Amino acid sequence: MSTDVAADLEVHPVGGLIGAEIRGLDLSSDHPDEAYAAVRRAWAEHGVIFFRDQHLTDEQRERFALRFGQIRTKQQLRKEPDQTRNVGESWHVDMTCFDEPPIGTMLFAEECPERGGDTMFAGMVPAYRDLSDGLKHTLVGMRAVHANVRKLGMGYENTSPPEPSVAEYDAAEGVLHPVITRHPETGRNVLYLNPEYAVRFEGWTRRESLPLLRYLFDHGGKPEYCTRFTWQPGSIAFWDNRQVWHLAVNDYHGMRRVMNRILLTGTPPVAANTP
Repeated sequence: MSTDVAADLEVHPVGGLIGAEIRGLDLSSDHPDEAYAAVRRAWAEHGVIFFRDQHLTDEQRERFALRFGQIRTKQQLRKEPDQTRNVGESWHVDMTCFDEPPIGTMLFAEECPERGGDTMFAGMVPAYRDLSDGLKHTLVGMRAVHANVRKLGMGYENTSPPEPSVAEYDAAEGVLHPVITRHPETGRNVLYLNPEYAVRFEGWTRRESLPLLRYLFDHGGKPEYCTRFTWQPGSIAFWDNRQVWHLAVNDYHGMRRVMNRILLTGTPPVAANTP
């Protein structure tokens, strides 16, 4: 790479509204601060960024992650051929049942199935932008309860946990997050709901909340807000947990998939003050 890092680093959008591939940066080596600043700008701008052909050691993965924040957790996600469930097989945001959800997630592909196993991403900045003015005004200032009522874990069990009752959802204690947040780096408003953990609106019952929650969940997952990434060994996806949903497509039964995941320490979501 030349001294002019910005000239070598290329950002190629991969979807109409979110996602970009970063080229021209060998992550097995360290680089000047301006290179990582450019990557961070692309990450905040596009919501999720991708790298190809980056066969990194554990130490190199950690060094890259530390350029963007402190590491909250590191783990390997391994699905064996005899396992049928998939970690993250529905739309969600990582760990919003905590006061300070991870700011971002990095996933490094080690072993991929010969076909299938893609990950989909949905952008909540364009999803918010396309809401009606009336709904935007309604949602700004609202908060939602985020709770792990279904006790979702990181396992690959062959059966799904039972769906909790309405009473269990109403009784669930969780953290409160703004429904509309302001992204601290771009200043854009974000539809900040999590289909896995947002169980009801503050002061509302589960039954009262469900029609609006379902509408917003369906709206956020529309194809025009999504991009889809096909993995290869050495691929990396790095998404902004403050503005992107993700979903791991579970279509590779009988094949192995091994990923290494790093989550970055986060901060409390910031409420948007105006639509």
